[in-house]
Amino acid sequence: MTPDEEHRLARKARMVGIVIAATMIIWLGVNFVGRQMGLDGSYALLFDFAALAAFVWALVNIYQIWRARQDS
Repeated sequence: MTPDEEHRLARKARMVGIVIAATMIIWLGVNFVGRQMGLDGSYALLFDFAALAAFVWALVNIYQIWRARQDS
């Protein structure tokens, strides 16, 4: 694997880590604020699905990184 490819995969891995961490922080914050404000459960479900979508995106990217490193 060339240094450029390694750099690209490292940048992609950092982005995945940031997305996972930010998703957890935002999801926890929204749940806390929503509970304090007494928002309807349908809003909580909407934010749950958004968090799940972010985690699925992260999982797909982790798999792509893993496959790329296995091929080299």
